[in-house]
Amino acid sequence: MKATEFRKLSNAELQDKLNDLKAELFNLRFQHAINQLDNPGRIKEVKRDIARVKTQLRVNELADEQ
Repeated sequence: MKATEFRKLSNAELQDKLNDLKAELFNLRFQHAINQLDNPGRIKEVKRDIARVKTQLRVNELADEQ
């Protein structure tokens, strides 16, 4: 997903997305460890999506404080 797509989501939806991405990353790492991962580049994409979600959560948090 792109950052613009994350900006449209609410905090609850972002939290759900974050949990889903963390679970996906866990599964990808597990598959990578047992050499069953087809696309190792997906790990990098998921990590970046997690960072985008966390960034957007922080931006929303700071906006709520003001």
